[in-house]
Amino acid sequence: MDRSWRPVTAGILDIIAGVWALCWVFVLALGGGITSIISSVPQWVPALLFGLAVPFALLALLAVIGGIFAIQRRGWGLALAGSIAAFFCCFILGIVSIILAALSRNEFK
Repeated sequence: MDRSWRPVTAGILDIIAGVWALCWVFVLALGGGITSIISSVPQWVPALLFGLAVPFALLALLAVIGGIFAIQRRGWGLALAGSIAAFFCCFILGIVSIILAALSRNEFK
């Protein structure tokens, strides 16, 4: 089995996209918290911000976990799922990661 740089690079891109998305999740949650204490803001605004933070947090965590699996070259399905989640976190990094993970399928256990 030939070992290349592709799965490691895909994993690193997944982790970068996931951490980037987690930073935005923090911003959304903070914005939801701040807008909830301002009386002139409609009640649906904090609910929307918190509601957006939850699915993005799940996608970000999936991207990070998939990136770890890609670096370890274990579980190609989870690594590819992490790359797809990274696509929703950061478009460019996700596209490159999906391509690299798909091309390196035979390197996974």
